[in-house]
Amino acid sequence: METKNSPYTLIEKEVIPQLQFPQEDVLTDNESKVRRLHNLERGSRLGNGYQGKVEIVFKVATGDMLRVRTTIWQADKEFVTIKAGVTLPTSAIYSVEFF
Repeated sequence: METKNSPYTLIEKEVIPQLQFPQEDVLTDNESKVRRLHNLERGSRLGNGYQGKVEIVFKVATGDMLRVRTTIWQADKEFVTIKAGVTLPTSAIYSVEFF
């Protein structure tokens, strides 16, 4: 399910529990990490208040970048919980896109 707008493979959220994630943060500078957390919290408010979806781009242990369109239920510095109770580490998230 690729779109012309993104070079990253779109996956279903149900696949995420089978994935492994890198140990190190995918973002290196503090400003980007602060922006990521802000966007995750914004996405959580959107998801909880309006059932709005976001697109999360994240990195897996193999080095591949993937993306998922989903509703964020909860986000903090350690983990993000998305629809269906699926979690992924915040440090693996490269970006959050709103549409």
